[in-house]
Amino acid sequence: MFTEKQLSKFLKEQVQLEKRIIRAAKASVKNAKNKLVRYLIEGIALDSSKHALLLNALIAHVKSQTPFISQEKRDELGENISKHIELEAQAIETYRDILPKTTDPTVKQILQSILEDERRHHQLLQQIFHLVIEKETLTEEDLWDLTWKDVPFHGAPGG
Repeated sequence: MFTEKQLSKFLKEQVQLEKRIIRAAKASVKNAKNKLVRYLIEGIALDSSKHALLLNALIAHVKSQTPFISQEKRDELGENISKHIELEAQAIETYRDILPKTTDPTVKQILQSILEDERRHHQLLQQIFHLVIEKETLTEEDLWDLTWKDVPFHGAPGG
């Protein structure tokens, strides 16, 4: 089992590895004339950028650098995440519908890869909504309860 310090160190090392992958990918296609190869490699570099961001999110989580979200911000963020979830569902449906109609193996493989990404995005957004928006939101009622729930007189003399 990792200690918090070991996990944090591991995650930081992985961020650096992802950054090296990005630099290597970009360097490998710097002068590439073949657009298919260049765009695919650049796409992989973007995935590595995403990985670095996700690892940084984990670092913040491990170090407890994820503050509570106010009810107002929660509502706004929740609305935006819900819309994003809908868009991901639409993308999943679109790619799922087009795949059986595609015969080119290169196109099929790349579209399948995109579909798998969209499914992961959809699932991750649902988890974010549940774990962050629903669980970490501190409402006015929560604050009231935290402040006064166990106080016998609720701030007034004698009750």
